[in-house]
Amino acid sequence: MAYIPQLGPSEVEQIIRAGLPMAESVGMSIEAVNPGSALVRLRYAPWMVRPGGTVGGPVLMLAADTAMYAVVLAHIGNQPMALTSNLNINFLRRPKPTDVVAEGRLLKLGRRLAVVEVLMKSAGEDDLVAHVTGTYALPG
Repeated sequence: MAYIPQLGPSEVEQIIRAGLPMAESVGMSIEAVNPGSALVRLRYAPWMVRPGGTVGGPVLMLAADTAMYAVVLAHIGNQPMALTSNLNINFLRRPKPTDVVAEGRLLKLGRRLAVVEVLMKSAGEDDLVAHVTGTYALPG
């Protein structure tokens, strides 16, 4: 099924930043919205690094949830009360200390739930650093 976005990247970013002000302080941006997908970037900052010189797991979870929220909002419109009901993350390799790029893809968009997968990479790399599946509960 082809999903047609209702909002563009700047509109989605505005909704996220209005509802979650920390999005700006962590360097989050919505780079693209396409049918069935959205691309999110978290700009690298030293606070992201854990011992061992790798981007920490909580940062990847932040990127994943943001990508899920972005793709859902892009396709359902300005409904900021869509909420994460499940997030499952598989860490595949050590992310480099660079920007985190997360592509959220709709697997199913229903009336009450959206099922999403997220593919995450270190910027400039081809290999996945994490694979995420999740579910969003949709408002009313």
